Amino acid sequence: MSEAGGVRETIAALGAGRMGRGIATAFAYAGHEAWLLDVKARPPGQADALRREALAEIDASLSAMARWGAFDDALRPAILRRVRFAARDEAPAALARADVVFEGVPEVLDAKREAFAFAGPHLRPDALLASTTSSFLVTQLAGFAPQPQRFLNAHWLNPAHVIPLVELSAHPGTDPQASRALSALLERIGKVPVACAAAPGYIVPRLQSLIMNEAARMIEQGVASAADIDRATRYGLGFRFANMGVVEFIDFGGNDILYYASRYLAQALGDSRYASPAIVDRYMREGRNGLRDGKGFHDFTGVDVDAWRAEALGRMLGMLEHLGMLRPPDPG
Repeated sequence: MSEAGGVRETIAALGAGRMGRGIATAFAYAGHEAWLLDVKARPPGQADALRREALAEIDASLSAMARWGAFDDALRPAILRRVRFAARDEAPAALARADVVFEGVPEVLDAKREAFAFAGPHLRPDALLASTTSSFLVTQLAGFAPQPQRFLNAHWLNPAHVIPLVELSAHPGTDPQASRALSALLERIGKVPVACAAAPGYIVPRLQSLIMNEAARMIEQGVASAADIDRATRYGLGFRFANMGVVEFIDFGGNDILYYASRYLAQALGDSRYASPAIVDRYMREGRNGLRDGKGFHDFTGVDVDAWRAEALGRMLGMLEHLGMLRPPDPG
């Protein structure tokens, strides 16, 4: 499934809530026809009200993006025209047109089952179907899919039309070509797809749950105020990891630094949750401590280390400039 002859894929978002609206906005912005499908049976008046609400929210999002300079606001009407809304009785025709369908109904298993059952008879044999669930594993939902080989999970992060990342999880029966096709489509609209196993929490939610709980714990313990934790996150943790991946940073600083820091925190705080996993201990013993050893979690064979460091510095300086914090030296 690829864009050919200038014809872009037709997208359908199964579910007209916040996630569906964000996905429709992302694809419409990239030039695709995007259908926002409401699969819940409603009286006509309620369906019309939802249509107006959804399109108004998308228009407001686009307007805000234009005000911040993302695009010329004169293009907004054309982008908005690419978003179509279909109530339940209109949805079958829209589903039959769709090349890719993203399911985004509420995170209730019965709601997922019903949405898949509704969509299944109307999907083309070559259509891709992806759930956007953040609560269930793709292996739990694959049995609901009409064609499991064309099904996988695509976990977007809100706001979906802004945040680049989409976490893709296949199940054992997913055709690898289906995964490649969805990944390629996401890349074409400017997203950054990553692959992860069918494991609870995926990548980002699993990491951020630890960070958020630890922030709340520090407030509870009187370590720092909410305001100072937020400043530390924005200008330290977030700044760093906006420019360097977490694992990349382990290799940059040294796996041995993580090893010793973990041991210290586990002992000083009396809490085993700070202990490092076995892989950190093993890499320490094997001398795989990152950049200076030429190997760590990443392989730095053939990497120009000086150029790599300069590029990392350039990204950080660019972020400082974006924040208006890049200051000239004191000529003193």
